[in-house]
Amino acid sequence: MPLQTLILSNAANQARGLAIDAVHKCSSGHLGLPLGAAEIGAVLFGSALSFNPDAPRWLNRDRFVLSAGHGSMFIYSWLHLAGYDLPIEEVKNFRVLHSKTPGHPEFHETPGVECTTGPLGQGVANATGLALSIQAAAARFNTTEHTLFDSHVIALAGDGCLQEGVALEAISFAAHQKLDNLILIYDSNDVTLDAMANKSQSGDDVKRFKAIGWDVQLIDGHDLLAIAKAIAKAKKATGKPQLIIAKTIIGKGIPEVAGTSKGHGEGGAKFSDSARAGLGLPADQHFFVSDEVRNYFAGHKKKQIRAYKKWGKTYEAWKSANPEKAALLSSRGIAPVAAKLLENTPLFPSDAKLATRAAGQQVLQAVAAQLPLLIGGSADLYGSTLNYIASDKDFDETNRAGRNIRFGIREHAMAAIANGVAYDGIFRPSVATFLVFADYSRPAMRLAALAKLPVIYIYTHDSVGVGEDGPTHQPVETVSGLRVIPGFDVIRPGDPEETAGAYAAALERIDGPTLLSLSRQAIPLLNDIPVATRREGVAKGAYIAVKETAELTHILLASGSELQYAVNAAKILGAGVRVVSVPCFERFNRQSCEYRESVLPIAVRKRVAIEAGVTGLWYQYVGLDGKVIGIDRFGISAPGATVFKELGITTEAVVKAAQSL
Repeated sequence: MPLQTLILSNAANQARGLAIDAVHKCSSGHLGLPLGAAEIGAVLFGSALSFNPDAPRWLNRDRFVLSAGHGSMFIYSWLHLAGYDLPIEEVKNFRVLHSKTPGHPEFHETPGVECTTGPLGQGVANATGLALSIQAAAARFNTTEHTLFDSHVIALAGDGCLQEGVALEAISFAAHQKLDNLILIYDSNDVTLDAMANKSQSGDDVKRFKAIGWDVQLIDGHDLLAIAKAIAKAKKATGKPQLIIAKTIIGKGIPEVAGTSKGHGEGGAKFSDSARAGLGLPADQHFFVSDEVRNYFAGHKKKQIRAYKKWGKTYEAWKSANPEKAALLSSRGIAPVAAKLLENTPLFPSDAKLATRAAGQQVLQAVAAQLPLLIGGSADLYGSTLNYIASDKDFDETNRAGRNIRFGIREHAMAAIANGVAYDGIFRPSVATFLVFADYSRPAMRLAALAKLPVIYIYTHDSVGVGEDGPTHQPVETVSGLRVIPGFDVIRPGDPEETAGAYAAALERIDGPTLLSLSRQAIPLLNDIPVATRREGVAKGAYIAVKETAELTHILLASGSELQYAVNAAKILGAGVRVVSVPCFERFNRQSCEYRESVLPIAVRKRVAIEAGVTGLWYQYVGLDGKVIGIDRFGISAPGATVFKELGITTEAVVKAAQSL
């Protein structure tokens, strides 16, 4: 056996030991994948991946995604051995409060972790987004003389990932787009958590993936040379994404549970002493790594740094030759200034009456012209969501620089792929569908909030104003359901100028996701409110839209298309009534106590809120003395205006509620 192979074999067993010791120490975790895929890790981090541990976000690194995030000790062991800023003390602190080794890999927490993974299948879609991002970057920034981007994305997934629908959506999308820089390693051990995999799945994966449009290799996942050859072949392939099916033994190294569902979790940890002996690890030294293995990885790190420095020279030459491209690339991750975006976004005619989705279409063109790295996509609904960047073309195999991505009817993968693009940090992703289908993409949206990813969701047809399509398409509960996700901003603008402010606010925010909830039905411009007040007020989350001209007695609150009813009601109720527009609960709740008191003075208890959706969350603003006009039931199939009237979403209802207080 060649020396390098021998060292990597030893490294695989020592990585198994790290996993066993870490899980045994905290009595929690998953041993199956770290033990079963140890040889895969040895080849990836000891040979096949291109990376620099001292520069974890190097632009041309290979991205590794552990889609099967429950096997987190796999990536922690290999990041430690590879020389990332993850010392052995952190490995020992696996799953300990505030350590760099949390239960599942989390973006921002651990250097070298590309994505927050754990919910199965998400990592496959994230990796697809990363691959898309690299190809889009190569199309924009590579030149004939200089290649900045030519890296690969390698994801490691298990049976559970490939049973999840989000992964299958992403796999289909990747094949259609011919993302040939995407390599998926399928840790195929024939076991799921509960039982042997044949209890819940059957079929021929080789034929299935080939039929979809992938190249497929089937290998022994414990054969180091076979793994290395398969990855090298996959990296050279063109025209198709690459699947490597690696047959492995789950929990390999713990004979008592290896190859069974008991090997999935921490069940094998109780056999740690005999397992460590069988792996050739010293009985008296836990978390053991031999000098030979450490020296090998230290030498490999030096090789990686030399390659990184060579790329750096190419980058400097490219930068000198292409100052405009260099300036654009350097702008990535920098928050645009909302005021500047608005300054360059034309005003709407005062007599305009249009849906906020249509207003958004116009605003998008203006902001897209100012932000070349803003890209967008839609789930087969461009004609309805109106978020196509008209100055550009589609992203596809013939035009990787296209800014419009046709995701097909794949809402879940669309959102998870957008997360992958956001993780990469080069482009600003935005995606669109009907708001009622947010529940199809919600798990990925939740992860965007958890990982603080600046994804923008342009979700339209946001209320019973959808009309004739009826209750299946009328999202009465959806806006409130999204508002409860921590760190997730939902902006529901009340007219076209608020829509401009919503886009600017969403784009300015780079520490988390924002959803724009836009109407299907046309609504008027609220010309009683100054344009600047509407545009700039959105950023605060809530603002005084109509100020009282006498002693303040009542406050009317509203969001979105129902703001017009509150404004109209104030005219009827008289001079002591204030109207507060509340386009974004989350932004308003982040404001200072002084600002919130200035908008909603606590002494004024007569409050009415109106929104065409469930009422519960509004009580935080109206209190127990106030009233909320909403829809605590599913909708009706009828013209939108008829539905609003039938369900009591009217000016008259606001007036009556206010007078009753």
